[in-house]
Amino acid sequence: MNPVIADESAIHKAADLLRQGRLVALPTETVYGLGADAKNPEAVKRIFAAKGRPADHPLIVHIPDKVALTFWAIEIPELAWKLAERFWPGPLTLVLKKHPDVPLGVTGGQNTVALRVPAHPVALGLLQAFGGGIAAPSANRFCRISPTQASHVEEELGDKVDMILDGGACQVGLESTIVDLTGERPKLLRPGQISKSDIEQFLQVKLEWPENNEQIHAPGMMEVHYAPDTTTMLCTTEEIVNIQKGITFQHQYKLGVIVYLSEIVGDANTQVVIMPKDAIAYAHDLYSTLRKLDNPEVDLILVEQPPQTEIWQAVNNRLNKAAKKFTDIENAGKNILISYG
Repeated sequence: MNPVIADESAIHKAADLLRQGRLVALPTETVYGLGADAKNPEAVKRIFAAKGRPADHPLIVHIPDKVALTFWAIEIPELAWKLAERFWPGPLTLVLKKHPDVPLGVTGGQNTVALRVPAHPVALGLLQAFGGGIAAPSANRFCRISPTQASHVEEELGDKVDMILDGGACQVGLESTIVDLTGERPKLLRPGQISKSDIEQFLQVKLEWPENNEQIHAPGMMEVHYAPDTTTMLCTTEEIVNIQKGITFQHQYKLGVIVYLSEIVGDANTQVVIMPKDAIAYAHDLYSTLRKLDNPEVDLILVEQPPQTEIWQAVNNRLNKAAKKFTDIENAGKNILISYG
């Protein structure tokens, strides 16, 4: 399915397709979403089928404004209204108790629903033209790299989607922050561009992390997610140097190396991508860079570990799900592709 420039005519056509129960890929400020009518159970099933996504994995419902919260959620706490007022439209998803009219298919069978108002003119225009909520997880195969350009959706889903609205490259490039407001205390389920401290400072309330043994069913909570098909490893600079010597020089494997600080030298067998040193710019480029290196000409992708600070929290969260850790430099060599493949 070829992307279509998201002008007014295309947006209205997309709204008609949604009313017919069809699938429309749409740009948001975070990543491209695979959209369907959130109140149509059969349309929602098509999302799961197209992505190969487990039916118990909930979807984010995109709504046009904070007023629409009352159509999708009940017992809405004051904190939710405050966060919506401050951060919507924007890359923040709120998990609330679902309204009885919300189909269980969109919530993964749970009594909670994930909601957000996207900060993208095409997404907002489509929501207004459609007149309802749009369930829209990332428009890619389940657990794969999220798409940040319309061409990525075309590569990932092909003709499984009925229309791809091209609204240009996504501004943020990482999925939204998710905050659960259904318990006694708010919990941060997924970090994003809006940081934990941003929310805490605004609310003057401390956010908790889920317990280690707590079973959380929310978007993006899989242990492996956002991952390339090519084996990807998160490494220190020293580990990258040792792996480069062991693989490229001894076994002629092709490496893709993502660095932000160290001066790794590329060669005939090593393609080096230098990332921005700024966390926001790095996040914007991350998925497109991983996708660029995820090709048959690369045997192994190595990613230099970014700083372990809060501003890098969202980037590290995605890398920890997309990449394996390399902890034994002595294993650098041919067996890496077997041991970590």
